[in-house]
Amino acid sequence: MGHPVPTIAALLCLLILLAGCGRPVVTNERAAESTDETTGETTSPNVESSPELEKAADAYEVYVADQMVLMDKHTKQFTDAVIAGDLERAKELYAPAREPWERIESIAAQLGDYDPEIDAREGDVPDDEWGGFHRIEKSLWVGGTTNGQEKYARKLAEDVDSLRGEIGGLELEPADLVIGSVELLNEVSAGKITGEEERYSHTDLYDIQANVEGSEAAFEELEPEIAEKDPMLVEDVEKGFEGVYKELEQYRQGDGWVSYEELAESDRRALSQKVDALAEPLSQAGQVLEKG
Repeated sequence: MGHPVPTIAALLCLLILLAGCGRPVVTNERAAESTDETTGETTSPNVESSPELEKAADAYEVYVADQMVLMDKHTKQFTDAVIAGDLERAKELYAPAREPWERIESIAAQLGDYDPEIDAREGDVPDDEWGGFHRIEKSLWVGGTTNGQEKYARKLAEDVDSLRGEIGGLELEPADLVIGSVELLNEVSAGKITGEEERYSHTDLYDIQANVEGSEAAFEELEPEIAEKDPMLVEDVEKGFEGVYKELEQYRQGDGWVSYEELAESDRRALSQKVDALAEPLSQAGQVLEKG
């Protein structure tokens, strides 16, 4: 009997092992796509390419890179506090360290294994693979201790620093900005509004504010091109952002936000409605920019 013919999958695995790299690098795959309800096929806005739109995508790449620099700095401060065993300081630094990540979460799906390693929630991955922010979060707020979190803190700091170094290879298309910003707002309205993201620390308002800021940053890069084709849509989107920020502002406390537990169900519903009111016109941006 001859030797079995290796499969393509086996050859790929061998190449990965020979390369010595177990984590997918940052890619330029779409962060999100929509599904055609008739055909079941995934689709994305067929945004017309132009020098102006390419420039907008390049500008957002710079925004993402800047946020990663900020995240690297703040995460190091947070993980240093965890490693030092300073519980109160670690709690204080947790939410601010996550804000830059939440601003660029619209492109998280393009970050390979970095997304689950940095941001997986309990139950998203097997327990023996669970690390990142939320594993530490649970220990700080539920366990009331930093004990046993040193290895997770070191790994988190390493992952964030590594991602910061790789993020320069990210190549975005104009459609990524539209899809990502809308998908992120939909996630806020459908999931984060329930408080599931920061289920132990209840720092959800930091995340929600940062998500909206990231969506706005993407829209602002595309705004000049959208305004040429549909100035009224730009006005509607801007009003939508203003509405969300105004709704959030009542929960501001100093430089941060009140605990999400302080929001009644009616408060959360009102916030969700404001986010939906923004996502609706924002979702039309792709149509406006589509090839005619």
